[in-house]
Amino acid sequence: MSVAPRAGNGKITVPDILSRKTRSLDGSFETKQKITCLTAYDYPTALLLDEAGVDILLVGDSLAMVVLGYDSTLPVTLEEMLHHTRAVRRGTKRALLVADMPYGSFHVSMEESVRNAVRFVKEGGAEAVKVEGGERRLELISRLVDAEIPVMGHIGLTPQSVNALGGFHVQGKTADAARQLERDARAVEAAGAFSVVLESVPRELGAQVTQKLRIPTIGIGAGPDCDGQVLVFHDFAGLTLGHMPKFARKYADLGGEISRAAKDFCDDVRAGRFPSDAESYHSPAELREKLLARERA
Repeated sequence: MSVAPRAGNGKITVPDILSRKTRSLDGSFETKQKITCLTAYDYPTALLLDEAGVDILLVGDSLAMVVLGYDSTLPVTLEEMLHHTRAVRRGTKRALLVADMPYGSFHVSMEESVRNAVRFVKEGGAEAVKVEGGERRLELISRLVDAEIPVMGHIGLTPQSVNALGGFHVQGKTADAARQLERDARAVEAAGAFSVVLESVPRELGAQVTQKLRIPTIGIGAGPDCDGQVLVFHDFAGLTLGHMPKFARKYADLGGEISRAAKDFCDDVRAGRFPSDAESYHSPAELREKLLARERA
């Protein structure tokens, strides 16, 4: 396993992530080592992914869809996000822990937005928060950074904007849309974000933005030229029950394994094969003799 550069105590930090990006001789920026990121929503998953060497664990608001069964990310609440962030925190030792700020938690006022972000750090144990939106989030990102809360940006397809966008569609497909995405990326960087997620944009645009930014880009459906990649755990592990996006590679088929195991369990119980004698507890020999004697009497 290739292990990324880490802080002296083995912990991945925001400066570690920033240090992956360097300026090349032609003035563009390049990555020394690709950044790996997966979502996590509970303790055992976080523990396994952390031990596997994933750089960033993201408690994504995608939990609304893949864990809670909603049709979009919009219904998930701040309290639900904090609940899952705390669980992931308990399983995370090495990776950088980032938590999504859910829809509604940073839309009312600047003061409330900062207060909610602080809760992710103080109560959830997050080491950074992720905020969707580009130019329109410049002031918010700047305020959070001033409050010493590291921020990961998120532009392109922003799932919290699904109603305004009219669905989950690839972004940046026209010249005007591509220029806007570049402006969004520049704004997120200028505001002080340490990285930015590029979601569902053409590969060529993802590469262009990546070369121009001094902060790392984390792609999800943005091509292989980004500085890192993120996948939703349930897509990655084969636990997604509905539509799989084009960019979501399935690295395991846990859904199939769980279904097979459940059927085997039902068959064994109904046939009397589970539990076996070896899987059962037994009374001490002396007590068994007394019980047998009582039955014979």
